[in-house]
Amino acid sequence: MTTSLRSAGFSAALALGLGAVLAAGAGHAAVTVFGGPGPAEDCYKAAKFGTEPNAGIQSCTSAIDSEPMGDHDMAGTYVNRGVIYMTMASFVPAQHDFEHAIKLDPKMGEAVVNHGGALIALKRYADGIAEISRGLELNPSEPEKAYFNRALAYESLDDLKAAYSDYSKAAELKPTWDEPRAELARFTVTQR
Repeated sequence: MTTSLRSAGFSAALALGLGAVLAAGAGHAAVTVFGGPGPAEDCYKAAKFGTEPNAGIQSCTSAIDSEPMGDHDMAGTYVNRGVIYMTMASFVPAQHDFEHAIKLDPKMGEAVVNHGGALIALKRYADGIAEISRGLELNPSEPEKAYFNRALAYESLDDLKAAYSDYSKAAELKPTWDEPRAELARFTVTQR
C-alpha cells in the first residue's frame, strides 16, 4: 500500500507569492533583547507586535549604532530589524541582517530560521529549506513558524509529502494557529 498526496492547488498565499505570507510576519520570530527602555526595546516591540515599520527600523538602527550590547543582544537586535524588513517585503536587507546576527551568535535559532525565511522569500527554496532545518536543530522559540515556512518552500518545489508533513507539524505545535490548518485543508491524502 502506498500513500499519495494531492494539493487542491496553490493556496491564496502561494498564489500571491511566498512573500505575501512571509511578509505578513506570520512566519517570523522576534528576539527579546535585555536592557531598559530605549531603542533596542522599541525595536523588539516593533518586530514582535508589528507597530509602524519605519519607526521600528529607525529604533533598531539607533540601537545597533549607539547602544552598548553584548553579542547575543546585538544579534537579537539584528534579527528584530530583519523581521521588520520582512514585513515590509524588503527581503535583501532582511537577509543581510539575519546574516549579521548569525555571525554574532551562530547558535541563535531565530537568526538561522529567519534567514531561511528570507531565502525562501527570495525564491531560493532549497537554500531556505537547508537553513531552516539547521535552525530547527538550534531549538528556536517558535518552531511552528519555521515548519510553516519550510512547508511553503517544499510545496514550491513540488515536494508535497514534505510540505504536508511540515504543515502538520506546525499545526501540532500550535493548534490555535489557523494558517497551517488552512494549508492542510487543501490536501487530499489517498491510500493505494
